[in-house]
Amino acid sequence: MVIKKLIAVFIVFISISFINKRSVEPIIVDIQPLGDIPKQTVEHVRKELQKIYPNVEVKKTIPLPKLAYYEGRKRYRADSLIHYLNRQTKAGYVTIGLTIKDISTTKDEIKDYGIMGLGYCPGNACVASTFRLSKKNVLEELFKTSIHELGHTQGLPHCPVKTCFMRDAEGKNCTGEEKEFCPKCKAVLESKGWDLN
Repeated sequence: MVIKKLIAVFIVFISISFINKRSVEPIIVDIQPLGDIPKQTVEHVRKELQKIYPNVEVKKTIPLPKLAYYEGRKRYRADSLIHYLNRQTKAGYVTIGLTIKDISTTKDEIKDYGIMGLGYCPGNACVASTFRLSKKNVLEELFKTSIHELGHTQGLPHCPVKTCFMRDAEGKNCTGEEKEFCPKCKAVLESKGWDLN
C-alpha cells in the first residue's frame, strides 16, 4: 500500500516536472524595413535585439503601403501599418516594421495623434519610427522603442516603473530615462524565451 502511494506521488511529481519544463515554442522576430530607412539603422536594431532574443531575421525592404498614408497630415497611420504587417506575418513569427516616416493613431479624442511606435497587445505585429526620436541618440532610442513595441506583442501592458522599457511615453520621448525591463516585465518575457540576464 505504501509502495503504491509512493509510486503515485512519484508519477505526479514527474508529470508536474515535465509540464513545467516543457519548452516554450520560440517565435521568430522579423524586422521589416519600410521605405527608405537606412540599412545601418535596421542593422543596429537587429544586432541589439539579438543580444536579448536570438531568433531575429531581417526581411527585404518594402515600400510603405499606400493604404496607410493619411493625406490630411502627410503621415502614416500606425494602426493601418500594423494591420498590414499582421496580415503578412506567418504563424510563429512577430513582425516589427521600422520606418523614418511620421506615424500616428487615434488616442482618446484626438483622431490623429503622433507617436513613436504602436503594437498589438498581444499580437503578431508592431511598428516603430525614428521620426519623433532625437537625432543625437536615434539608434539607441529606436532600439528602446522597438523592444517596447515587441513587449506589447508578448502581452506586456504599459508599466508604471519609470525606468522600465514598457513605461508609457505619455506624449513625450522618455527613452533616455529607460534602463531595462523591470523585474515583473522581465519575468514575463523570460517565460517566453527572452534572455535578459
